[in-house]
Amino acid sequence: MPEPDLIELFVWPLDRLGFRYLLTGSVAAMLYGEPRVTHDVDLVIFLRSEDTKRMTEAYPLPEFYVPPPEVINVEISRQRKGQFNVIHIASGLKADFHTANRDELHAWAFRNARQYTVGEHAIRLAPPEYVIVRKLEYFREGGSEKHLRDIRGILNVSGTMINHEDLDFWIQQLSVQPQWNLVNS
Repeated sequence: MPEPDLIELFVWPLDRLGFRYLLTGSVAAMLYGEPRVTHDVDLVIFLRSEDTKRMTEAYPLPEFYVPPPEVINVEISRQRKGQFNVIHIASGLKADFHTANRDELHAWAFRNARQYTVGEHAIRLAPPEYVIVRKLEYFREGGSEKHLRDIRGILNVSGTMINHEDLDFWIQQLSVQPQWNLVNS
């Protein structure tokens, strides 16, 4: 049996129900850059407490595990870095949901989102500058070389669509210049 598609499983339900989201992380890096294997998808989502129960409409039991609304509400209430996971039970694939909260980079990314067409569906993709900066942060936090490879792939494939002024601004704002220097070394 073929493995389910991450975008079909986790992104299309958000579109269908009208959630505000951005696709980011490794899947966005592959769309802007070069393919690699991944078993999860990263999404930034605007959620209000009244939206949390609708998550089970997007991802119904018994096909999916969704945290209880109380847990999601705690993540929504965080000033920064709220996060929760939704898991597709049969495949073990998961979506990492990052709550938009009061993060300036998230707000910038939503204002500068790109449209990407998958089949007949248009999805909202975080801009490449956002994906690069977040990958630099992930590399700083965990040291995994896959993030630097993803960034190099984005630069090689989609370099002409990158606004270097915006990229430089966010690199400075989030203090990831040392990590950025490693990309080009």
